[in-house]
Parts: sequence; C-alpha cells; structure tokens
Amino acid sequence: MTGILPDAPVVHVLVIAAATGLIWVGSGWLEEAAETLAGYYGLPAVVQGSVVVAVGSSFPELVSVLVTAFTGVFDMGVGALVGSAIFNVLVIPAVAGLGAEEELEANRAIVYKEAQFYMLAVSALVVTFALAVIYFPVSTDPIVGELPRSLAVIPLGLYGLYLFIQYQDVDDAAAERVRDGVDLRREWAKLAAGLGLIVVTVERLVASVESLGAAFGVPEFLAGVTVVAAATSLPDALVSVRTARDDRGATSLGNVLGSNTFDLLVAIPLGVLIVGAVEVNFSTAVPMFGVLTAATVLLFVTLRTGLALGERESYALLAAYALFVAWVVAETVGATSVLKGV
Repeated sequence: MTGILPDAPVVHVLVIAAATGLIWVGSGWLEEAAETLAGYYGLPAVVQGSVVVAVGSSFPELVSVLVTAFTGVFDMGVGALVGSAIFNVLVIPAVAGLGAEEELEANRAIVYKEAQFYMLAVSALVVTFALAVIYFPVSTDPIVGELPRSLAVIPLGLYGLYLFIQYQDVDDAAAERVRDGVDLRREWAKLAAGLGLIVVTVERLVASVESLGAAFGVPEFLAGVTVVAAATSLPDALVSVRTARDDRGATSLGNVLGSNTFDLLVAIPLGVLIVGAVEVNFSTAVPMFGVLTAATVLLFVTLRTGLALGERESYALLAAYALFVAWVVAETVGATSVLKGV
C-alpha cells in the first residue's frame, strides 16, 4: 500500500482515520467472538474478565508494540501504550461517568485491588526499565538502556501473580456453559477475521504516523503518546461506555484497569521476547510514567469518594487529560524540555 498511495501528509491523515475505524470494527468482532467462545467452553469468570476481555480490547495496543518493535521504532510503541493508559485512566471513566444515567458506581474490589495493583504494575515496569539502564547501558545523554529477554520476564511474572489473585477471588462453583445458538465455525472465523484486520490496520496506522512525524519533526515517542494511543484506545472506550450505560459501573471500570494492567505487564514484555532486545529511552519514559502514576492516583481518589464517579469527578478527570495534552503539545514545539532526550 505504501507504493500505491502518494507520500503526502493529507493521505497519511486519511489513512490514520480509516485505520482507526477499521480497528474499531476488528476489535468489535474480536470481543464478541471471544466472549461467546468463552461462554461456550465454560471458562471461569477470571479467564473471561482478566484474559479474554482484556486481550480482546487491548489487542490493538499489543499489535502496535509488536509492529514498532519489528520496524525499529519501539519508542513509538511504548509511547502508544503509556498514552493509551493515560487516556484510559482519565478519559474513559470520565466519558462513562457522564454517559451513565446515574453515578458510575465502583466497589471496594475496584478501588483497593484493581487500582492499587495497577499502580504496582506501573512501578514494576519503571523498575524493569531502570534495570535495563543500569545493567545494559547504551548511552548516558539521553539515558538509554537495552531491555533484553531476561528482564522482560519480570513484568510477565507479576501478571501471573495478578491472575493468581483473580483466581483466588473466584467462587469454586463451576461456570455455566452457554451452548445454545452458538455457531462455532462462525465465531472462530469472526475471531480470526478480527485479529487479521487489527494486525493489518495497526501496521498501516503506525507507518502513517511515522511518516507524518518525520514530515513535521514530531518525535516517535510523542507521536505514539497522542495519535497511536487514541486510535488503539477506541475499543476500551466503547466497551466501558457500553457497560456503564447498562448500569454495570464496576465492569466498566474493571475493564479499564484490567486492560491497562495487561498492556503494561504483557504487551511490552511480549514484544521484547519476540524481537529479542529493544532500546528503551529512560529519559523519555520516566516523565511519562510519572504522569501515568499521577493520573492513576487521581482516579483512585475520585473513585474512593463515595465509591462512585459523579459528574464533578468526571469533569475533573477530563480537565487533567486536557492538561496532559497541553504539556505534550508544549514538548512537541519545544516550549518545555522535560522530554529533551527524545
């Protein structure tokens, strides 16, 4: 497709818009088929929630990491994941809260288990990057380290702990198997079609974003934080808003936090395991992880006030994301220098 379409900014913008729409379509097929198949095979709730739904809504982010790792722009992939996580934590709960008929209800499991474990996931990934800089240094200005397979297993191990904790909270009762009206061939075909569509469109999305970034001098990491992050976060947003309108606030919030946990602890390490080793710009990553930590703490505080997300808290989250976008724009035009090592 690169040779067919002209290499013009307006063409790349149209490709990004089209790819975003196709990612939404492919993610819808993937999630619907995965949920149906999970019910057919009687998978436990922990598998459906923490694996099936999380992987389904997070698959675009996973593919973006793999594509950027293979094409040598891993910074864009990390930026997409961090930017997507910030978008998920601030924008999706806010939009879901404003779209629900009443306050978006949370519970103590969301506040004290999911949110806090997610903060632990952020810390674990920062520690993993720090170990890469200490033991496998590449440069000191900017601070860059090589992340090998031996370090990538650390966050994966923590995700295993997350699944174990989820499993401990599941009742011993067997999950009910839903067999009526399930066409296995159709559902597996829909699953495969969703996966294939996402892979192709994310690859095109990353290529167009990379070309636009090169044309306008936008760093790879910042391009990932903004454009790629927003496009790949669309499935998470649709799932959370839909469940919020169905008065399932805990499910809506749980999808956000569970998907983010998967993105940080599985998507990035899996890209490293497949490629072998990637360079991580610590000077760029740490400020963004600092913003992500602050955003997660803000969500934690807003949820803890009455275990619900009201209109005032929702607007506060949106205001925080607006500040984040303003900071990213300031970095891009050189008004600030926190990410000067990009």
